[in-house]
Amino acid sequence: MLADRIEAKWIDAFQAVLGLCAIKPGDAVAILSETQSRPLNVQLAELALARLGARSFHLVLPTPAQRAPVPVRSTGASNALGGLAPVVQALAQSTLVVDLTVEGMLHAPELPTILKGGARLLMISNEHPEALERLVPDPALAAKVKAGLARLKAAAMMRVTSAAGSDLAVDVRAAPLGGVWGWCDRPGQVAHWPGGLCLCFPRAGTVSGRLVLAPGDVNLTFKRYLETAVVLDIVDDHVTAVGGDGADAALMRDYFAAWGDRAAYAVSHVGWGMNPHARWEALAMYDKRDTNGTELRAIAGSFLFSTGANEVAKRFTLGHFDLPMRGCTIALDGVRVVEDGRLLGELA
Repeated sequence: MLADRIEAKWIDAFQAVLGLCAIKPGDAVAILSETQSRPLNVQLAELALARLGARSFHLVLPTPAQRAPVPVRSTGASNALGGLAPVVQALAQSTLVVDLTVEGMLHAPELPTILKGGARLLMISNEHPEALERLVPDPALAAKVKAGLARLKAAAMMRVTSAAGSDLAVDVRAAPLGGVWGWCDRPGQVAHWPGGLCLCFPRAGTVSGRLVLAPGDVNLTFKRYLETAVVLDIVDDHVTAVGGDGADAALMRDYFAAWGDRAAYAVSHVGWGMNPHARWEALAMYDKRDTNGTELRAIAGSFLFSTGANEVAKRFTLGHFDLPMRGCTIALDGVRVVEDGRLLGELA
């Protein structure tokens, strides 16, 4: 297990990323955490902001009681704020919110109000800082992610295929985009570190087909590499069958069913990874308490399929799967942007 102590190199890493967020001396920066947040990252954020001359302050909320029927992991939808108006107001009036909540504020209901107030938000994923240190974003990544988003915005149809048998069609017309390169430097912007993703949130009734998760693909909700194939049949945006004879399929079937909620079976977002420094084998190197697996969501050329909440389609649930897949081919209107897990053209 990695040691939880302050290291100068980790302050350097936090300073580099917060510097990319254009923090200037005197800026009011909120460090948002909860009682179950990783204390080491909270401390590193404070020290890095001090080096940058920011006027930082802490907002620490009690981690809420568990009310879900099963453990909740990797949703990106922290419920720590609970709509508490004074906290939302303080965050909205900040230059930057450094989000260190356990699940993150990416899909939290309070986020639109916070951004509307003029703040920007950097979610620092609940990783051990050793992983964050390896994945300090490269400024050159922003242009490539933006190029990928431009391709996605101009497209009408995404098709995802694989040698394992996947064949998924997604109508991406008017689907809101969610590209991330690892930092945010303008009011109203949201980012997460580690970063490097091009994705979209499909509208209702726009996703159908079959995904075959092959051995070596990842179920990040369980923080587990698949050892046996799992087949997801998807009709009208919802997983209608989870095929497979091994433990991986059984675990997914049980977790889906535990919610008793059709929205848990729905498509959340789809997209591909863009970060050349993210490593597929990284999940094998960390104890589960030391990783949130955000690195594997961003692996260059991987396909990321997610189920659960999708505000665009007006579906809300805490049941969530993030499923990074290797070896897929992704085509936009028939033109490949990823081939057999490799980025093509200006995205590479």
